[in-house]
Amino acid sequence: MEKLDKFFKLKENNTTLSKEILAGVTTFFAMVYIIFVNPNILSQTGMKWNAVFLATIIASFIGTIVMGLFANVPYAQAPGMGLNAFFTFTVCFGLGFSWEEALALVFICGIINIIITVTKIRKYIIKAIPKSLQNAIGGGIGIFIAYIGLKNANMMTFTLDPGHWTESFGTVFGDASAVPAITDFSTPVPILAVIGLVITIVLLLFKVRGAILIGIVATTIIGIPMGVTKVTGLFSNYDLGAPFRDLGETIGAAFYKGMPGLFSDASRIPMALLAIFAFSLTDTFDTIGTFIGTGRRTGIFSEEDLAAVEHGKGFKTKMEKALFADAIATSVGAVFGTSNTTTYIESAAGIEAGGRTGLTSVTTAVLFLLCILISPIVGIVPGAATAPALIVVGIMMAASLKDIDWADLAEAIPAFFAAVLMALFYNISIGIAFGFIFYVIVKVCKGQAKEVHPIMWACAGLFLLYFVLMALNGAGII
Repeated sequence: MEKLDKFFKLKENNTTLSKEILAGVTTFFAMVYIIFVNPNILSQTGMKWNAVFLATIIASFIGTIVMGLFANVPYAQAPGMGLNAFFTFTVCFGLGFSWEEALALVFICGIINIIITVTKIRKYIIKAIPKSLQNAIGGGIGIFIAYIGLKNANMMTFTLDPGHWTESFGTVFGDASAVPAITDFSTPVPILAVIGLVITIVLLLFKVRGAILIGIVATTIIGIPMGVTKVTGLFSNYDLGAPFRDLGETIGAAFYKGMPGLFSDASRIPMALLAIFAFSLTDTFDTIGTFIGTGRRTGIFSEEDLAAVEHGKGFKTKMEKALFADAIATSVGAVFGTSNTTTYIESAAGIEAGGRTGLTSVTTAVLFLLCILISPIVGIVPGAATAPALIVVGIMMAASLKDIDWADLAEAIPAFFAAVLMALFYNISIGIAFGFIFYVIVKVCKGQAKEVHPIMWACAGLFLLYFVLMALNGAGII
């Protein structure tokens, strides 16, 4: 006890061993849903579900344990919601990269984040992007995630005019004639998803710890008699080694398959740079927002820590150490086979329970590691059970939209495009692109071009170049 007190500075932070452990358990139950949801999203790229499940646990354990032991702060890490959607639907489906190449991009992003964390580059990036756009990006990702949840729950249908679609390789490509609508609930999947959504929301409103996880488990169980959850032969095929064998296909794939293919075609390099930029941008502000939003009020970070976000260099404060731990986790996760690992806002649940030191994070990390033992049976969880979690997480992330001054058109226009177009175009980077471009347009029209940071000018120009290249490619010119 004395050694723990000395290492984690429990008395200095006005906390106790029991309080820290309880906080760690609370954080774990608030965010453990990610071990179910992340594989469901990334496996759509062709990655094996069990491999992503195990990679998610390993990345969460390593990232969180480093956060606790190195930075001594009560924050947990795991593959980020929104970043996994960007990995799947934008980088792989939209830009056409293989999942191995996407992992390579994530690894590079982690290296870049490490560099900008130990230098003053971080300060320039933070100052360049206005708060309204930072909030819009966070809220827009929330809307996008909720939209994915609604689709995964089969709660949406799309009607295409037969005269406005073509078919290629078994895939139907429609144009703006496609009209979305709500399903008629004639099948059990959307019905089960609605039941799960109601259960999860009720638990959250009554502030039940682990509400999202309980919602997933309850929905999975309810899905058994409905025929959605398949349990036939479950225990007869129990194989604890299966996830480890599958992990062999993803671990290191970023290097021996991803890197060689990533830069073999010069025409794809601009798209690769765009993806890396979007990964790094979202990861950086998501993490900093979590630290500042929860650390200022609770006293976890001092004024010196908060000032270090803009002016610091090195590892003199807890904030800088925490940012470094977060950057390392992204590259580590890519090595094992998952998208960007980032600091979770759900850490606030443990902080509210009294967590003030890294012992909270260590507790959470150990619990993540124990989840490996249940790996052979978690594959039965249907998409209808995890869809409510996506919708609810989207609702929570959309909270950042409240900090935008919607009455001011100069602020509302770029924020609207950044937030809403992510979901409408099913592409996070496109939303960010429109937000940046219209921010520059608004400032120029108001005679405030000098207020636009050079980094914003450069980003807007790169995004415009991307759209031009995309148009030329579509026209067959390049």
